[in-house]
Formats: sequence, C-alpha cells, structure tokens
Amino acid sequence: MVTDVKKTAIIFKAFCDENRVRILQLLQNGEKCACRLLEEMNITQPTLSHHMKILCDSGIVNARKEGKWTHYSISQEGIEEAQKYLYTLKDGRGDI
Repeated sequence: MVTDVKKTAIIFKAFCDENRVRILQLLQNGEKCACRLLEEMNITQPTLSHHMKILCDSGIVNARKEGKWTHYSISQEGIEEAQKYLYTLKDGRGDI
C-alpha cells in the first residue's frame, strides 16, 4: 500500500494543536454548532474558523451549513483514514 504523503501530513496536522484536540473532544458526543464550540472553547470566532478549516481540510471533521450557522461533526471516514495509516506504520507494511 502506497500512502499519499501529503494527504497523510494534512490529516495529522489536524491533531497537532491543543485547540483542535479540544474541539475533537467536544465533537465526540455528536454534532455541535459553531456557536456552541465558541462558548465552550473560550476563543474568538476567527480563531475557531482557522482551526475548523484545518480540521475540515484534513477530512477528520465534516461541516454542514444551516442558516447562518455551521454545524460540525467527526468524520468516521477521516478517522478511519488516520487509523489505516497508523496501522500501516505499526505493522511495517507498505510504503510511507
């Protein structure tokens, strides 16, 4: 299995910031509106937007617009992609 190195780097960039890790923890219990994340994170809206862009671009988080708000949830497909890479590393199979 040949892994797309650039795609893998983008996925793991999503995990390399404590704010993004906290956002993922908040999303573990299901979809949340950006307004709820702002309340729980104690960060500014532009900062949240920056982190959500990285999480969404990585495929780890899905975004859904509803009116003026965006709702976010963890992407099972994105998580599986990250897991697949880690299993490849662990098992020593494939090119990385």
